[in-house]
Amino acid sequence: MPRMLDVSDDVRAEIGDEEAERLLAGENAPGGYDCTSCRTPGDSEQERTSTVLFIGEETAVLAFAHAGCLPSQVVKVTEEQLQGAVRSITADAGTGHPGQTGHPGQTGHAGQSGHAGQSVRAPGAAAPEQAVLGVTSGLILIAGELHPALVVEPTAPIARPGATGVGDDFLPLLIEQGFMPLTAIETVPPVLHGWSVLLAVGRLHAVLQPGPSGGSPVAWWQAHQPLQVTEGWRTAANKHQQVLLFAAPVGSIGRQPREDLLREALDRAAAEGKLVAAALPLAGT
Repeated sequence: MPRMLDVSDDVRAEIGDEEAERLLAGENAPGGYDCTSCRTPGDSEQERTSTVLFIGEETAVLAFAHAGCLPSQVVKVTEEQLQGAVRSITADAGTGHPGQTGHPGQTGHAGQSGHAGQSVRAPGAAAPEQAVLGVTSGLILIAGELHPALVVEPTAPIARPGATGVGDDFLPLLIEQGFMPLTAIETVPPVLHGWSVLLAVGRLHAVLQPGPSGGSPVAWWQAHQPLQVTEGWRTAANKHQQVLLFAAPVGSIGRQPREDLLREALDRAAAEGKLVAAALPLAGT
């Protein structure tokens, strides 16, 4: 039976026309699957389903998602993360469908909840400049409604690529990419198209930025290991189909053990002119 599958041009280019047609004809696609984003059951015979291709250095993995959760897309990840996904899905093999077809490995994943340091590329940099960021997830109340948020703060000043002086260009670099300076958190910031937040296997995977020359998105921030987000955070993300990303220079936010304290720190940073933000779509563009 033909499946109600969405196969994007990028996915088709990677897997080939023959494999894409087999999927659309229902030869290689599962009927039931667990959505790689929200982790609830889906049925490609009954509802629109997206094909999401995770590509590592040596392994490619084709996963499935509700079309309302993720669009069909290609996501580049590290080989380590794909192998971690194998271990994660294998552990849950008795409870769901891994959603795999024609490729070794299992559906992709990664995530983070709370606070941890990660290595990222400086936004807009031509060469990969490395910096360690702290990333905190939490729910932020704006105009009476809870929104899923990520708060990013470096552990040290970030210099512009090629700069020789001692300075902190973290916020200017983000502003150049389209993030908006805030003096108060009163409304939801504008959507920054081309950037996105990826949830995979119900966990936070990465913050993606536009690829070079309009190619597939690449990771700006990427989790080193699977880290769970809260059920409330994931529910809010699926409801709004976007995540608010707030960024502040080193020393502005600090490690906050509770969401109310995190909000106070954000309000303080905004009042001091040390906060930028954007609303990022929940998945790739």
